[in-house]
Amino acid sequence: MKTSISTLSAADALEDKLAAFSAAGFDGIEISELDFAVQGRTPTEIGQMVRDQGLAIHLFQPSVEVEGLPEDLREKALNRIERRFDVMAELGTDLMLLGSATSAASLGGVDRMADDFALLGERAAARGLRVGYEARAWGRHVSDYRDAWEVIRRADRPAVGLVLDSFHVLARGLAPDGIRAIPADRIFHVQLADAPAVAMDLEYKSRRFRLLPGEGALPLLDFLSAVAATGYAGAYSLDLVENRSRATTRQLALDGHRALTALADAVRRAEPTCRFDLPDMPAKARIEGVEFIEFTAGADDAASLGEMLRQLGFTPVARHIARKVTLWQQNGINIVVNSETRGYAHSAYVMHGTSVCDIGLLVGDAEAAATRTEMLGARRFAQRRYSGELNIPAVRGVGGSVLHFLDRKTELGKVWETEFEPLPPDTSIQSTGLRRIDHLAQVMKQEELPSWILFYTSVFDVEKAPQVGVSDPSGLVRSRALQGADGAFRLTMNGVDTYRTFAGRFLSDSYGASVQHFAFLTDDIVASARKLAENHFESLSIPDSYYSDLGSDFDLAEDEIALLRELNILYDRDETGGSFLQLYSRPHGDGFFFEIVERRGTYNGYGARNAPYRTAALKRLAMPYGADHGSPRIGGREQA
Repeated sequence: MKTSISTLSAADALEDKLAAFSAAGFDGIEISELDFAVQGRTPTEIGQMVRDQGLAIHLFQPSVEVEGLPEDLREKALNRIERRFDVMAELGTDLMLLGSATSAASLGGVDRMADDFALLGERAAARGLRVGYEARAWGRHVSDYRDAWEVIRRADRPAVGLVLDSFHVLARGLAPDGIRAIPADRIFHVQLADAPAVAMDLEYKSRRFRLLPGEGALPLLDFLSAVAATGYAGAYSLDLVENRSRATTRQLALDGHRALTALADAVRRAEPTCRFDLPDMPAKARIEGVEFIEFTAGADDAASLGEMLRQLGFTPVARHIARKVTLWQQNGINIVVNSETRGYAHSAYVMHGTSVCDIGLLVGDAEAAATRTEMLGARRFAQRRYSGELNIPAVRGVGGSVLHFLDRKTELGKVWETEFEPLPPDTSIQSTGLRRIDHLAQVMKQEELPSWILFYTSVFDVEKAPQVGVSDPSGLVRSRALQGADGAFRLTMNGVDTYRTFAGRFLSDSYGASVQHFAFLTDDIVASARKLAENHFESLSIPDSYYSDLGSDFDLAEDEIALLRELNILYDRDETGGSFLQLYSRPHGDGFFFEIVERRGTYNGYGARNAPYRTAALKRLAMPYGADHGSPRIGGREQA
């Protein structure tokens, strides 16, 4: 599959854009008259710049309208296009894009416009060039791809064809099925962009809100399936109009290529008869659960962390055969504490302090999941293996952390028996009824949030919930949840743009650690809370003002509210009648904390109603001693 991207998709110097597009794996570019007008270089020189980066110029877009004009303006427009033909020859491209006219001077008329394109086709063919006609969604006379095709059909010139842009088709609500009837050799180029489902002026929306495939609400799978069904074999191009969702052009290019590849793979699976020149790629991996969470900790911090795990009801059950690594378990939950003084985990400790450095995901086929991840642009992770250690596939994740993939069908399903030696049973620890990991919460800079959402949704079989804003006393945290259809895997991703919020401060103080907290699921949070208290676990204190509103908000009985207040449990209920109960630990280290939850009925959220109260309570305790009435920080590095 030939991939392309418009140079107007990023706001950067042309040479930097070309380098980024090439490094990301694109085959070519679309170049606009607007992009090289300020270069101070000839078209020949610019064409050579493109080729020096290993790219082709798939399309040239001038700022010219021609169809349907009165005779005096028509001749002037044709002369301008002839000059652009000269530019194309110097650039080294054979395809020109002309969008449907928006000028009030255009008279319209299908036959008049067809005659214009017939003449253009003859002039282009005489020079070995082609002209592609695109229906702009806000075109004066032509705004529907079917009308544009009728103009091309009547023009009946081999050098004139159709350019299809997903935005212009789908943002107007047009059904893409009609594309299937268009001959493949009459489709000259295909552009792709997503967009949010927000009603607004289409031209403004196109210039401000074009997104990468999969980031909006347009049915791109239907559009691309229709195009592929024709047998089209040309380039698929991203046309994003200065997308500013990423901090760098390099990241936009990498994410763009990943999004294009993932979309093409989805089409190939939806319509097996469609042919894409793509290498075979494993299907999206279904995550069956979180197999383990690994902490990195120094010797002293490991002891402190071990005490916290005991309070939570975890027991040390095994020690690694070759590393300073201890396995803690409770029911189906595996927590690994790594105190190595060299290697990746130690490097993570030096950088971030006590933190989660590794997440193990249980999937159906571990190697297939890692292969798909790598084929979509992620980096494999590897480090020295000792005798007896398994070769567990892994890739780099958020904040430089690691994602390991395990499965039950290979030897990886026996990793705990293979790599760990049992410890003597510790009968002094009381289980608190924690059953499995309900969800993880990762924190990153706001500008990184779209990239990591794209990573997870293109690699794994997960759906994304709408983005929400989580209120913090010092700002807003943008949060988006991802989860599998069965709820076995849930992840909340939180983007921050200021260190003043609690999540932002964690990111700053931990120098980019990715996991701020994870939640354990229990079937009876009241019973768990009482056992936690018996284990000397200190729960996060929730102010009385929170509970004063519960009775009126949810019609709870006084004794129910009193019990929740006594145990510092927060409560939420959704429109289905399902409810959600939450209990938090106090903050540790640089702002890391634990959560215990109970889900009742069909509740599928994360207690967003409670987030401001929880955040405020955590933030008070996380402040430096003396700055507020909270307690000093517990464990971890001292504040600078």
